[in-house]
Amino acid sequence: MAEPEFTATGVRIGRGLRSLTRAGQVRISGGRLELLTSYGSEIDSAPVQAVRASRPRFASGGRALADLNGHRYLLTLRAHDPAPGEPGPPTAGRFIEAVRRAAGRGG
Repeated sequence: MAEPEFTATGVRIGRGLRSLTRAGQVRISGGRLELLTSYGSEIDSAPVQAVRASRPRFASGGRALADLNGHRYLLTLRAHDPAPGEPGPPTAGRFIEAVRRAAGRGG
């Protein structure tokens, strides 16, 4: 299995006003974006080319929106990258950049 291009753990994943998991995982691997629960069960996945990632208009720096399969997910990552060797999710900006890079849209 190929090394994931992007991995974030400890991510809060929500849809609308509903929280789906408070310690989920976001992974980009093999051209697919996967949203997983803290137990590793799949919430949703889609080819990266079909995913739209952006920042919410009026939210803190640690949040990103991901549109997959007609559903909009709010991902709460960190406002600042963790220190080297420290666990935790990277920033929302790194997530958006990783989606664009994996989809071949530059960035």
